[in-house]
Amino acid sequence: MQLFKIQSNQTIVTEVILLGFGRLENIRFLVFLLLLVSYCMAICGNLMIIILVSCSKNLQSPMYFFLTNLSFSDLMLTTDIVPNLLHIVLHETGRMGFVGCVFQLNFFIFSECSECFVLTVMSYDRYSAICHPLHYTSVMNFSSCVKLTGFSWLLSIFAMLMSTITIICLNFCGPNTVNHFFCDVTPVLKLSCSDISMVQLAMVCLGVPTLLLPLFYVVVSYSYVIFTILKIPSSTGKQKAFSTCSSHLTVVCLFYATLISIYGLPTRGQLLNISKLLSLLYTLGTPLLNPVIYTLRNKEINIAFQKLVNNIKGVLHMHL
Repeated sequence: MQLFKIQSNQTIVTEVILLGFGRLENIRFLVFLLLLVSYCMAICGNLMIIILVSCSKNLQSPMYFFLTNLSFSDLMLTTDIVPNLLHIVLHETGRMGFVGCVFQLNFFIFSECSECFVLTVMSYDRYSAICHPLHYTSVMNFSSCVKLTGFSWLLSIFAMLMSTITIICLNFCGPNTVNHFFCDVTPVLKLSCSDISMVQLAMVCLGVPTLLLPLFYVVVSYSYVIFTILKIPSSTGKQKAFSTCSSHLTVVCLFYATLISIYGLPTRGQLLNISKLLSLLYTLGTPLLNPVIYTLRNKEINIAFQKLVNNIKGVLHMHL
């Protein structure tokens, strides 16, 4: 199979080899099975949230509208990475066309940014509900929700286009080996024989409005939320107010903790394997845990799920 082509006395990468987690020896099939089950659970969990919110009249509120957008983002993220990861684990290595590698990278950036923006919008929703409850229904009306989510997706598309433009301007002449289980930014840039300093600077500049500013806003908004909750005189009122934002706060902490750990740690030697495990937690663990976190203690979603199950049983009973 052709890995390179010759053009003007220079080798051009046309295919990349993903090393994944290396040789897993006797636990390869066990790891494959665990990943497959986790992937199926993540898909089913996020699809369940989307279906429940779409079908239940009791879940037609801004919080659940944003939650469906988060589920869409999780579905895109894990579907972009995990199917190819399963192939890599099963065969202990994986080959991917360079165009497909760049596509995976940019779709990863798109889904990552969309999740970040949606989580930021959700924090604004919780801030409005707790800090300004009297104006909540007028501020977070249907039109506002659509505009906020639409703007989030447009910003994500813009970030993806900017990353695409900066990457395709580089020359990639090898090596063609990526020591990772997917085409992340740093491993892909290592394949370039061009000066990547300006691209790295552009990526940092792109990360400020897409990651750091949303994180700053989330921290500030939740500071106001916590101060507002502490001012509530009754313990029951405090508990009720905190329960409305505890799930989102848990998801935000999980999202940014893994993100900072992945891109804040050095990637040499044994730490590279740790970085891969953290990347796995982000690309598969977060989409798997988000539906669990939002449904575990959510009575409204549990009630909607029971109604949906009963309706399905009723339809099956009629046909049988």
